Amino acid sequence: MELKITNEEKHISSTPGINDRFSPEQKQKLAKASRDFESLLTSMMLKSMTKTTNGLFGDDSYGGETFEGLFENEISSFMSKNQSLGVAAKLYKSITGEELETGAGIPVKKITGHKDSPEEVSREEGAQGNGATGSGRIQVKGTGTHSAVEPSQSSMSRIGRYEDVIEQASKDFGVDSNIIRSVILAESAGNVKARSVSNAKGLMQLMDSTASSMGVKNVWDPKENIYGGTKYLAGLLRQYNGELKLALAAYNAGPGNVEKYNGVPPFNETRNYISRVLGYLKHLNG
Repeated sequence: MELKITNEEKHISSTPGINDRFSPEQKQKLAKASRDFESLLTSMMLKSMTKTTNGLFGDDSYGGETFEGLFENEISSFMSKNQSLGVAAKLYKSITGEELETGAGIPVKKITGHKDSPEEVSREEGAQGNGATGSGRIQVKGTGTHSAVEPSQSSMSRIGRYEDVIEQASKDFGVDSNIIRSVILAESAGNVKARSVSNAKGLMQLMDSTASSMGVKNVWDPKENIYGGTKYLAGLLRQYNGELKLALAAYNAGPGNVEKYNGVPPFNETRNYISRVLGYLKHLNG
């Protein structure tokens, strides 16, 4: 906006751009804060909408109170991330004067050139192992200094039946084969029929929604389960720029919780899970 100047020594010729007030780092924080606000607002709306039905699962459901909060967090985070309400975008623009780009401000590390989420990898790269990522072996960081954990001989014997599948999945998706083995050990101890209380299934304990998004048609088929689990893990590793702890945290607790806590969530189950996987990995790596 050009201004009428009466004294060039005392006045500026144009209004300063509002964008110059904030550094890229500050804009990143503002974007996250805007999305967090919209996520909180969305969560409140969901609670209000489901109040008449006693919550998302009703008052007589098994574990309804526990899972309701998790579902609400995931749904509200997803909606906010995709600007369904547009509240975050309006808030961000009112502060910075800029448009809030889709996906901006999400506190996770990503590699330029890759899909932003495992689901996007799934949609565009096919269902089974032939849809390789095409970027070679994923460089993994953050294996830590955990003590080695030796798995039982029986669990190693069960996993040994699927060595060919594990090695092929490793090759197709760029995930180190020992990481795949370690996740299987921690998830199911190699039991192909394993089913958790939350209905995660098979060797890599896939939820139905995850299995479907990874193109798995029969979650009880060992090959499909390993391919689906490895594909999901590969997407998480790329989403978090090879940070193994973050990928494992997301595999166990969901990417929404990693985003919410800007790192490994403060859940004992998740932290113990990461320790087990890294302990098995250290043992397998000798």
